[in-house]
Amino acid sequence: MNIPIIVQQGTENLHKKAAEVPVSDITSPEIKKVITDMKLALSGEPDGVAIAAPQIDIPLRIFVVAGFVFGKDESDVAYINPTFIKKSKKTELMEEGCLSVRYTYGEVKRHLNVTITAYNEDAEKIERGAGGLLAHIFQHETDHLDGVLFVDKAESTNQMSEKERKTLDKKRDDAKK
Repeated sequence: MNIPIIVQQGTENLHKKAAEVPVSDITSPEIKKVITDMKLALSGEPDGVAIAAPQIDIPLRIFVVAGFVFGKDESDVAYINPTFIKKSKKTELMEEGCLSVRYTYGEVKRHLNVTITAYNEDAEKIERGAGGLLAHIFQHETDHLDGVLFVDKAESTNQMSEKERKTLDKKRDDAKK
């Protein structure tokens, strides 16, 4: 099983706006494979909560949120062509990291609550409200689809220590076995 490589900051597709997926293509084998590859890449990242298609070098407007964010036994959920329809006025600073900006964390101001519309994997239009961590995830992943990384917005950043890096790398290696 080949786990797709998560590209890192500096890769062209991370810094440009991703293309919308034609609704008629959502259920195609090609888009199903992209979503499967995204889920597979995310499964090999013990510190990952979500992933956007540009992070596996595919410039399409798709992101996947890990199922455990929703509940213990939930499946990963794909959002295709997401659009915000509401954002709360209240914001907060929250520490974020990114699978494409390894070993860096930073404080980013995000809306406390958001509502998005998107298509699911069955090409059905869905609407989802979110608060707290899920709202932050939606905003972080949608930024990816617009070619923006969290470090572009962070008020401050810091690096993991060498010990923390080694511990995370071991967990990642174990997860990929």
